[in-house]
Amino acid sequence: MRLLAPPGVFSPVSDTWMLAESIRREPELRGGSVLDVCTGSGVLAIGAALSGAGRVTAVDSSLRAVLAARVNARLNGVRVRVLRGDLFEPVADERFDLIVSNPPYVPSSPGGPGAHGPRRAWDGGGYGRALIDGLCEGVAARLLPGGVALMVQSSVCGEQATLERLHLAGLEAEVARRRRGPLGPLMRARAPDLERRGLLKPGEREEELLVLRGRAA
Repeated sequence: MRLLAPPGVFSPVSDTWMLAESIRREPELRGGSVLDVCTGSGVLAIGAALSGAGRVTAVDSSLRAVLAARVNARLNGVRVRVLRGDLFEPVADERFDLIVSNPPYVPSSPGGPGAHGPRRAWDGGGYGRALIDGLCEGVAARLLPGGVALMVQSSVCGEQATLERLHLAGLEAEVARRRRGPLGPLMRARAPDLERRGLLKPGEREEELLVLRGRAA
C-alpha cells in the first residue's frame, strides 16, 4: 500500500495495522459497505477497499486528513468517498455493514489547551475518551442489522468503560484482540502525568492495545 502522511496527518503505527488485520477477518467486509471514522491518512478505508469491500466511506474532521485520504485512495487505485465532519455527522442518514475507527485516544492534561494543529491526530481529551465515547454512543444507529463495529484503543483509556458503553448502545460487545507491549512514544512522553492522575501505576510503562468489537442484533 502506498501512503502519504503530510504534517498534521497521523502516520499509521502498530495499533492501525492491528486493527487492519482484524478488519480483513470480518465476513461483512466482502462486498459490504464500510465506514472509517477518524480516517487520518485513509489507511483503513483503503485497506478495506483493497480487500473487497463494496462501498467505502471515510470521515475526518481535519481538512488535511481528508485531502490526504483522497490522494492516497487515488495512489492505490481504489474508490473511497472521503467526507469532512465530526464523527457520524456527514453520514447521519446512512447505515453500514462494517464501521471501523482508530480514534485519537492519548490522554491530554486536564485543563490544558484543547487539541489543535498536529495534536488533533492523537489527543483524546483528559482521559483519552473524548472521541471513543462519541463513537460508542453513535455507532449502533449507523449499523445495518447484523453489522459490526471495530475500534482500537489503549487499555490506559478504560477497556471496561468501552465495553459497557457499546453494550448500553445495544451491541454485543467483546475484546476481539489484545496485545501487550511498551507504551507508544506519545503515551510514554506523558507517563509521569498519567501516573499522577492514576491512569498508570507507579513505574508502569506498558499497555495493552485492544480491538473492541460490537455487533448489532
